[in-house]
Amino acid sequence: METDKHILFKLKEQTFAVHVQQIVSIERELSLTKVPRTPDFMMGVTEMRGIMTPIIDLRERLNLGGVEITDQTRTLVVQVDDMQIGMLVDQATEVKDIPSSLIKSAPKLVGEIKDTFLLGVATIDDELILLLDLEQIIQFTEKNQLQEVMNELD
Repeated sequence: METDKHILFKLKEQTFAVHVQQIVSIERELSLTKVPRTPDFMMGVTEMRGIMTPIIDLRERLNLGGVEITDQTRTLVVQVDDMQIGMLVDQATEVKDIPSSLIKSAPKLVGEIKDTFLLGVATIDDELILLLDLEQIIQFTEKNQLQEVMNELD
C-alpha cells in the first residue's frame, strides 16, 4: 500500500495537510518586513538562510479570516516551484502517513474552501483532512507579484 508522509496543520478547526517533501522547515516567531502594494494575505518578507522569503497568512488566502497569533502559531516554510514561501498557520500538529487509497478528489466546496486549492481530501480516524495544492495557493499572477517585490528588495 502506497503511503505518503504529510505535515498536518490547523486553520481554525480544520485540519490540512501538505506533502512533507514540500516543507523546508517549520518556524516559530519570525520578524517580518511589511511590503507595500501587495495582496491582503501577504504579511511581509523575512530572510531565512540567506533567502528572502515572502510570508503569507494562509487563513486570509483561503478566505477564512485573518490569523490570530498565539503560542501555537507556526510558519510552514515551503518550496513552490523555485520559490521559498512561508505560510502562517494556527498550529502544526503532526507528521502522518496518508495512504493514497484514502485520498479522494475534493468536492467543489469544503466549507468555504474552493476545490481549486485542494489536491484531495482524506478521512482518517473520523477526521476530514484537506490536502492543499501549494501551486494553486500561490498562483501565477501572485508569484510574479511576489517575485517583483523580491527583486525590489534585493
